[in-house]
Amino acid sequence: MLQTRRKINWKENAFAYALLLPSLVLLALFTFYPTIKSVYLSFFNSTLSIKKFVGFDQYAQVLQDDVFFKVMKNNLLLSIGTVPTSILLAIYLAVWVNNKLKGTSILRAAFFYPTIIPMIAIANIWLFIYTPDYGLLDKFLGFMGLPIHNWLGDPHWVIVSMIIMVIWKESGFFMIFYLAGLQNLPREVYEAAEMEGASPWHVFRKITFPLLMPTTLFVMTIAITNSFKLVDHLYIMTKGGPDNASNLLLYHIYETAFSFWDMGKASVLTVVLLVILLAVSIFNYAFLDKRVHY
Repeated sequence: MLQTRRKINWKENAFAYALLLPSLVLLALFTFYPTIKSVYLSFFNSTLSIKKFVGFDQYAQVLQDDVFFKVMKNNLLLSIGTVPTSILLAIYLAVWVNNKLKGTSILRAAFFYPTIIPMIAIANIWLFIYTPDYGLLDKFLGFMGLPIHNWLGDPHWVIVSMIIMVIWKESGFFMIFYLAGLQNLPREVYEAAEMEGASPWHVFRKITFPLLMPTTLFVMTIAITNSFKLVDHLYIMTKGGPDNASNLLLYHIYETAFSFWDMGKASVLTVVLLVILLAVSIFNYAFLDKRVHY
């Protein structure tokens, strides 16, 4: 009997692994292999014609590069500017469209619509909005009698302009997660709060938001990682300028690898990006997850 069960278990396990095999192959080809290859190349001074082992010298050069620190500063500002605002706006939109009012289906579709637009198309839309003199934003400011501005050409305003665009794109995407979370919350708790005469703000602060913390943890992880993976819009709108004021880490990797063909330095920057994303995920799920009540 025991031998028969082992035989059945072996067949079930083999069938399960056979089903997982296509996904494992794709994961190995497009995730594990590129990661290992990037780590390997980061120890070489590698260009189109030269490949010389330099050990950690490449890392030392990158960590002494002023452009690298400027790029990291830009990425940090983008994360600080987009992550909290996108999450708070997504919660507000989800609470709003979760109410049983007329037209909520249209509102949900309208808020989610920017998510399904390709980033290249969004970049062109916002490029028109931010264009000096005849752009939509400057036309509106001129109509209101306010001074116009070169939003993408000013080092002080370009990152702010990018932050606004990213918030517009991602808030509707995060709203869907919060809307799903709201619709799964227990109604008995709200009925008890209503009987006690709790105000809407008190209900949100003491009931809704704490119960949505698992969703918030998940959304925050996605939002932070997304803020380090933006590249499409930079290629269309600013090319990282002016003077690297809008340059971000992923675009800096792309430019280093495919404009300057410095694969060694690009691999070092890729390793830095992987470490950042891994650290964010570990912190969220190893530290913050313990403080979330499911």
